Formats: sequence, C-alpha cells, structure tokens
Amino acid sequence: MLISNAIVIGGGIGGLAAAAALGQRGVAVTLLEQSPEIAEVGAGLQVSPNGLTVLRALGVETALQQRGAVRGQAVVLRDGRDGAQVARLDLARLRRDQPYYFMHRADLVDVLAGAAKRANVSVELGAQVASIRPGPLPQVQMSDGSTRRAEVVVAADGIHSVARPVLNGADKARFSGQVAWRAVVPNDFGHPGEAHVHMGPGCHLVSYPLRGGRLVNLVAVEERQDWAAEGWNHAGDPAELVQAFASMGGMAAKMLGAVRDVTVWGLHLHPVARNWHREGVALVGDAAHPTLPFLAQGANMAMEDAWVLADTLAQGDDLARYQSRRRARAVRVIAAAEKNARRYHLRPGPMRSAAHLGLKLVSTVAPGRMIGAFDWLYGVDVTKA
Repeated sequence: MLISNAIVIGGGIGGLAAAAALGQRGVAVTLLEQSPEIAEVGAGLQVSPNGLTVLRALGVETALQQRGAVRGQAVVLRDGRDGAQVARLDLARLRRDQPYYFMHRADLVDVLAGAAKRANVSVELGAQVASIRPGPLPQVQMSDGSTRRAEVVVAADGIHSVARPVLNGADKARFSGQVAWRAVVPNDFGHPGEAHVHMGPGCHLVSYPLRGGRLVNLVAVEERQDWAAEGWNHAGDPAELVQAFASMGGMAAKMLGAVRDVTVWGLHLHPVARNWHREGVALVGDAAHPTLPFLAQGANMAMEDAWVLADTLAQGDDLARYQSRRRARAVRVIAAAEKNARRYHLRPGPMRSAAHLGLKLVSTVAPGRMIGAFDWLYGVDVTKA
C-alpha cells in the first residue's frame, strides 16, 4: 500500500515517531495534536535496546545523549523494608551496541519533534479530533466542524483513542486494583545509574536517575480496593504517598519523603485491540495495546509500532500486514508486565522468602541467565526485521 500522504493523530511518543518515520520515507504527513503545544512534563521513562533501535534509525540517539540520557548499568531488585539487594539484572552484559537508557520523557518528545520537523511533517496544534470515518479515503472530523482526509490515518491518541472504538467497539477496560504515583526529585541520595525496584507487601517503588544523574524519577505502585481515575495528570498529595508506602525503609523512604509534587492515576487493564486497522485507519501504541508500567515497555512498544507501520507501508504492503507483524508481540509484552506486578507485591511469609531466595541464587550463580531471560524482548530489532 504505497501512499503519498498521511494524517497522524497525537503528538506523543508514538505519534511523533510514526510521523518522523513516514516523513523520512517521503510521505507528506500532517500531525494533529489537541494540546496548544507538544510537550511532556514531570516523568521519566526507560528506553531498552529494542526501542533504541528505532531511535537510532530515526537519527536521534546522539541528541538524547546530549540531553543527559543516563546509560543504565543494572536493574536491581531490593527489599523495600531495608533496601537489601535481592537480585541484580546486569545490563552491562548486554552487547555493547545494546545500551539501555533512562531519560526524561520531555527530552524524548522534544527530540522526536525535531526529527519530525526535519522530515517536513506539518504540525497543527490545538487540533481536536471529534471522530474518524474509515473508508477508501479516510476522514477525520474535527471539533470545529472541518474535515480532513488522507490516504492513511494513524491514530496514536492513547488510551482514550477516538479511533479504537470505531475499529473495535466499546472498550471493556477494568480497574486493576492498583494505582501509580509519579514524581521527580533531586538526586540528593547518590542514586547510581541503575533502576531500583523496592519491593514491599502490596506495593513497590521504582527509582532511576535522569538528566545526567541530577534527578531521580519515582514510580510508586500500590494495591487499592477503591477505584482511581485513569490518566497521568491527576494531582496527588505527597503526604498520602508517604503514608501509603509506610512499609518502605532505607533510601526508598528518603526519596518518598523528598517528594513535593506528585501525580496519581489508576491502572486499568485493557484487552489488546482485536482490530488494529480498517479501511485506511491504523492504531499505534496505547491506542492498540495499553500497557501496564511493570516492564517499562510502553514507549518502546509505541516506537516499534511506529517503525513497523511506516516500513510496512513503504514496502507496499497493506495494513493487515502491519497488524500481523505486531499483535502477537504486544500480547506477550503485556502478559509479562502483568506477571511482574504480582512478583513485586508478595506479602511477608514463606512464599516471599522462597521467591527472594530463588532470585538471589540465580542472580549470584548464573547472572547471564538473568539477562538472557529477556533476549526475546531486548534482542528484537524491528528496523532490520
């Protein structure tokens, strides 16, 4: 399905990556973003080797390094009560050409926006999409009453996608029983270039450095019976955060105590979309497969989607080929992320003790096995597939 023009809905990571990838292939792209500016605030993310392959292909890895992206040395599992190390996933065992980065989300958005601009992508801000109509020439109806048309419409508009229900019907999401708090604090703790997972009963805290190690990103997840709204920017109370994670000790407690501004959102389980395309409309990222943050793959999967979609179209294949290249992998990643949450939240008792002992033994005796277990995830390079 060779095309000459496209519309991309959404100026987040998936939308910008898709726009840049299509633009670099000579497609005339218009990106529609409902916000008055393309920006992300107050959060970090992890770019694993599989996501980095896309950033390299788009030509932005150096720009991210210049903005202080931190090369990760390890993922360390810790007992949240006292900070004792349980297991260590040594990222240095990855191949030299497979670095793992911690970076500020705003920096990634900014460099992807630069790549889109260099690819001659036209960006329209404050552009609110009301509905989408698939067809031989798909239509995008805007909230101001105007209509846009293009050969392909890429919906990278997140968990509240306008396009997803058009292709799949109403979403049957359900509250996971977990909420996540996000904050960024100054690195006054000597936090190394590692991602630490502080595991507690019914909760865990992930921490890693940003911007050359000057900041620390915190993602704290707790189990809750009461429902919490889905979305990233609901203001939270730092005092409630500290109270919710009172079981945490050591450096985890110190970092939580340093939080001054925090957001909180409910984590909901969404099925992977059955249909990722229909008559010239395609879903990318969370619009197709909302991902829980327990494997750090949301941004990476969106970038993989973006590249594969652009590559599929450049080869003259139809959108069914794009879905067939992506859906099974997304299903596997989401299932793995859900399992991680259960592992992190074990209550004190024989099961927790046995699980932690097993992790410690494998980490010590066979460290290569620990990192090798992720070959199926980190070892994929969609730019060469």
